Amino acid sequence: MTAVALRESAQSASAPSVLSRPFDFELPDELIAHEPPEARGRTRDGVRLMVSRISNDAVAHTHFSHFSDFLKRGDVLVINTSKTINAAFEATREAHDGSTSDVMLHLSTRLFGRGEPWVVEVRHRSATGTSPLLDAQPDEILRLPGGATARLISPYAPGQVGLTSDRVRLWIAELWLPESGLDYAEQYGSPIRYSYVPRSWPLEYYQTVFADEPGSAEMPSAGRAFTNEMLQELGRKGVRIAPLVLHTGVSSLEIDEPPYPERYHVSYPTALAVNSARRLGGRVIAVGTTVVRALETAVADDGYVRASGGWTDLVITPDRGIRSVDGLLTGLHGPKASHLAMLEALAGRDHLSRAYEELLNQKYLWHEFGDLHLILP
Repeated sequence: MTAVALRESAQSASAPSVLSRPFDFELPDELIAHEPPEARGRTRDGVRLMVSRISNDAVAHTHFSHFSDFLKRGDVLVINTSKTINAAFEATREAHDGSTSDVMLHLSTRLFGRGEPWVVEVRHRSATGTSPLLDAQPDEILRLPGGATARLISPYAPGQVGLTSDRVRLWIAELWLPESGLDYAEQYGSPIRYSYVPRSWPLEYYQTVFADEPGSAEMPSAGRAFTNEMLQELGRKGVRIAPLVLHTGVSSLEIDEPPYPERYHVSYPTALAVNSARRLGGRVIAVGTTVVRALETAVADDGYVRASGGWTDLVITPDRGIRSVDGLLTGLHGPKASHLAMLEALAGRDHLSRAYEELLNQKYLWHEFGDLHLILP
C-alpha cells in the first residue's frame, strides 16, 4: 500500500464507532474543496467523477457531465428532493454565571410541540470559523437576530458518542421567533459552513436543481452536480427518476459518530419504481447516502420497499448490509466518517480501500463542493 493508503484505526473505548474497525486515512488540506466549483472556473457538472465497479475493482476517471454514460435503460435513479434552509444564526449566549459570548446557533432538525422546538448545535465563533461548544447548560438563553430567543431545554441523545453529561453537542431547544421558523431562517439565517469554507456563499449554492421541500440543515450534496439538462438526458435514455425526501441534520457529527434520527418520506410511486426495476433486472442507483438511509428504512423483510414516512434512526453497517440499492453516487467522506460504514456495506472494505486510495492518489476534492464517486455493481 502507498503512503496515502487507508489504515485501520484502533477502537477507542471512550468513543464508540459505527464501524468496529473505523475507516481512517490522511486527508491533506490541498484535497479539500474550499469553495464551489463555480468559483474554481467549473460548471456544476464539471466536477470530477470517479466510477468504480465492485465486481472487478475497475476504475474510470471522468467528469460528471458524462454521468449518463454509465446508466442504461431500465435503471432507476433515486434522488433526495429536500431543500436546504438557512440554518446558521449569529447569537449571543447568556451563561448561568452572567457572562455573555458570541456564538453560532445551527438548527439541525425540527421537532413538534409548543413553540418552535428544534434540535440545535451551539458553536464557538472565531475569525477562522466555528468549533463545537460542549459546556452549555440547560435553561441557558441564546439571543438571536430580530428579537428572537432560544432556550436550551435538554441534551438530545445525551451520553451519545462518549460525551459526558457536561459535554453536550446537540440540544433540544425552544425557539421563540417573530414568524415561522422557515420564514425566520430565510430572513435572518445563512447556510451552515465550516472552517474549510472560509467565505460565505448564498443559499442557492447549497441547493440541488431538484430541491423542493424545505427542511435540510445541510445540503444533500451528492445531487449538487446535476443540471436540468442532465435529468432530461437521463429521461431520454430511459432512466427513471424517482424522488424521495430525507431532511438532513448537521453533518458535524460525522467524525467517528453514528447518525441520529432524521425525517423522511418514501412515496408509493418511488417504492413501485424501485421494486419494479429490481424485479425486471434494472439497477437502483441512489444519489447520496441520505437516499440509501431512507430506502433501507422503507425496505421490508421480503426485500420490497414500502411507501412510508416518519423518523429514521437506522444506522447502516457492513453487518446489517444493504438490500434496496445496487449502486450509489456519493461525495467523498472524511476520515472515520460514519457514512463510510454505509459505503462498506455496499462495496466491501477491500473495494472501498482501493477506491479511496485511488481518489487520494488522483487528487480528487473532498466535501460538499468537491468531486463525486459513483459505485456500481
